[in-house]
Amino acid sequence: MSVSIITSQNKVNQNQKVLGSSNNYIQSIIEFKNILMELTKFRITFFVTVTTTVGFLLSSGKFNLDLLIVSLGVLVLASGASSLNEYQERNSDAKMERTKLRPIPAGRISGNNALLVSITLIFLGPAILFVNGVTVLLLGIFTLIWYNGVYTNLKTKTAYAILPGSLVGALPPVIGWAAAGGNIFDSQILALAGFLFIWQIPHFWLLLLMYDKQYKDAGYPTLSNVLSNAQIVKITFAWIIILVLSSALLIFVDLSSGIISNLILAVLGISVLYATIKIIKDQEREVYRKNFHFINLYVLCILFLITIE
Repeated sequence: MSVSIITSQNKVNQNQKVLGSSNNYIQSIIEFKNILMELTKFRITFFVTVTTTVGFLLSSGKFNLDLLIVSLGVLVLASGASSLNEYQERNSDAKMERTKLRPIPAGRISGNNALLVSITLIFLGPAILFVNGVTVLLLGIFTLIWYNGVYTNLKTKTAYAILPGSLVGALPPVIGWAAAGGNIFDSQILALAGFLFIWQIPHFWLLLLMYDKQYKDAGYPTLSNVLSNAQIVKITFAWIIILVLSSALLIFVDLSSGIISNLILAVLGISVLYATIKIIKDQEREVYRKNFHFINLYVLCILFLITIE
């Protein structure tokens, strides 16, 4: 009797150990997935992939295998570039409250392992893009070099790095357009690329207004070194006005041609101006934060509008 009880207890203990091992394994997988998503800045790379998809659909209007390939290629390459960027900026990230919990400075992944992940993705991404042709491949490689080789280094040298750096966010829809067989110098894709180029400037400067001190603590040159907060706010709002005006180009190149869509475009523009003018009246971090998200939503709405058009 006692022997059978002991045997049963041993089986229970063994089952608990197996379950414990399984739970640990599952938790490890989940943690690795979370690390990868943070290391690759998934929300940003996903948005980059969306703009690539928009460029492709505007050029061809078709959902096909080429769209899947170029979207996957850009997602992988952008993930590699973002991972490399986190490796490049690991020391400054550790000094900023906003970024100190990123995987490398938080010690959740070593710098060497993060570099290995980035290199793997950077080699894999162009290999996928090459399926769509040499032009697509070269555009992808150029974007990578401009982001990690030019912009990332300029950020440590000048407060105006975002001006040339904005080219990085303007190119993904051009890659999608080219993958669909479109001419990369077509006025339609240039108008869209220009719109996204302009958007990134107030997008970044609103971020700067929220975290200026942290950028300084991390050793980055910022606009506040040469301009007052009020001046930065006015310049940022001026760029938002330019952004809204640039959306009118989408009408002139027939990316938005219907009466209803043009009306929606106008309403969106007026709405973003009405909302963001508050940054001049109320120069507070919460106001900057709300308008940071608002102009991002504005751009997403524009992309959705011209795609369904």
